[in-house]
Amino acid sequence: MRNITLENITEAVVASMDGAIPERNREIMVAALKHIHAFMKEVNLTYDEWLEAMEWMRRAGDISDDARNEFILISDIIGVEVLADMLDKKPTHNETISTVLGPFYRDNPPVLPNGSSIIQKDFDKQETVRVSGRICDTDGNPVAGVTVDVWEDAPNGLYEQQDPDQPDYNLRGRLMTDQDGRYEFVGIRPVPYPIPYDGAAGELLKYMGHHPWRPGHIHFMIMKDGFKTLISQIYDSETEYLDNDSVFAVKEDLIGTLQPAPDGADTDYVMTFDFVIRSDAKLVQMAAAE
Repeated sequence: MRNITLENITEAVVASMDGAIPERNREIMVAALKHIHAFMKEVNLTYDEWLEAMEWMRRAGDISDDARNEFILISDIIGVEVLADMLDKKPTHNETISTVLGPFYRDNPPVLPNGSSIIQKDFDKQETVRVSGRICDTDGNPVAGVTVDVWEDAPNGLYEQQDPDQPDYNLRGRLMTDQDGRYEFVGIRPVPYPIPYDGAAGELLKYMGHHPWRPGHIHFMIMKDGFKTLISQIYDSETEYLDNDSVFAVKEDLIGTLQPAPDGADTDYVMTFDFVIRSDAKLVQMAAAE
């Protein structure tokens, strides 16, 4: 097309795509192009505003490395990661709902006996909590031998890889459920913390007039061969920011209650939270029935 106008620019870009590309590529790109072009026309985007956005994306790239992906952080701020999670991981058999992995997961945490503490360093005024529960399948049967990765921030609001004063893999652990599907560990009551806002993501937060804070939570990754991996977070029912999480990841079903520990206990609080995981066979059965 040799005469590009406001009226035909979208059609021209769509038509430029090779007919041999995968159909899914075409579906995604056609929709993306139509929405992006329509958005620009709706807000009458100026050239200077476009250029400012390109420079902002360059700054996001400059700050990104193996330890920090600024684009994932940006997608969190505008609710894109949690939306992708909800679209791709819809519960099909009343299994526990998932939520975002977050940027602070580390693979290969210390392998610990069930019931162990994940605390390697104590903090002033810390409150300890014994977290326990059962992991069952969607028929209510306990699942033994489930690998449970847990991780959380420290009372200073920092994960250990953000804080040179914390030991390596502090407040992280990997344990396995017993024959009754039970897991248990000792951690620290999680506190709210701000997502990193010293880069392009922080600029976006300021542009949106939004804060960077996340409510206190503990991360879980629950894995066993033959079952769908569950990535989730459990939130303290008394934490701040439950109603305005900066990354929109709170789900009512993932809010847990910390109770004062009984006399003689070795922690300040206890919390019980059960998980339901779905076997791969359930999804096969569902597909066969359709």
